[in-house]
Amino acid sequence: MPESSITVRDLRRLWKPHKERLSAEQSGHPTVVRFHRACSWIQLAEQCEDPSDLDQVLLSQWIAFNALYGQWDAGKREPRPDRASWRQFSDRMLRLDNGNQIVDALVNNKRLVITIFEDEYLCDHFWEDPSDRQATKSRQAKFKARSWYVEGRWTVILDDLLERIYLLRCQLVHGAATYNSALNRVAIRRCSLMMEHLLRSFLLVWVHDGSDENWGEMCYPPINSKLTVQ
Repeated sequence: MPESSITVRDLRRLWKPHKERLSAEQSGHPTVVRFHRACSWIQLAEQCEDPSDLDQVLLSQWIAFNALYGQWDAGKREPRPDRASWRQFSDRMLRLDNGNQIVDALVNNKRLVITIFEDEYLCDHFWEDPSDRQATKSRQAKFKARSWYVEGRWTVILDDLLERIYLLRCQLVHGAATYNSALNRVAIRRCSLMMEHLLRSFLLVWVHDGSDENWGEMCYPPINSKLTVQ
C-alpha cells in the first residue's frame, strides 16, 4: 500500500496481527505501546482541520515520532537526549526498510524536501549569526541536497531533514515562536506535510520489517496498578 494513501486506520489494521502476537507474549509489550502511542498522536494531527491548528499538527507529529524513537537511560533514570535518539532511530529505519518506504517518500517529495533545505530559518548555522550573509550561505544547502539525491545518500538527507524540522519543533516548544505566527506559516506547513509522509513510512517499516526488533527501553511505560499514597 503506497504511503501517500494510507490512513491511521489502515496502519492499525496492518499492525493488528503483530499487536495480537506480541501482546500474547508480553502484556504491555513496549513495541505495541510505542505503535499505539504514535498512532494516537497522528490521529490527533489528522483531526486538526483549521489552518490555525498547524502548530498543533506539527507538535503532535513530533510527539508521535518521539513515541517511536524515545529511549530510557536506566543509569541516569531519565530519557536519553533527543537528537542522539532520533538519529540512531532514523538510521536504523533506513537499514530495515526492505520495501524502500522511506526512500520512496524522500524521492516522491523531493521538491518539498529541497524547499525545506533552502529555508535559512530552519538552519542552525543561520541562527549563530542571523545576517544577510549567513542567510545566503544557509540557502546553499539546497545544492548539497540535490547532490545527495544524485548520490543516493539517504541517511544524510533524512538526518539533515529531521534536524531542520526539529529546529522548528524546538522553537514552538520552548516559546521561541508566537502561536499561529504569520512569520513561520510556510515553514510549519512544509514541515508538517513532510512529517506526515515520514511518519507513515516509519510505521509501514515497523509493520513489514520491525515488529520483532528490540526498540529499547521505553520512556514512562503505562502503569496499571494503583499506587498507595502514604
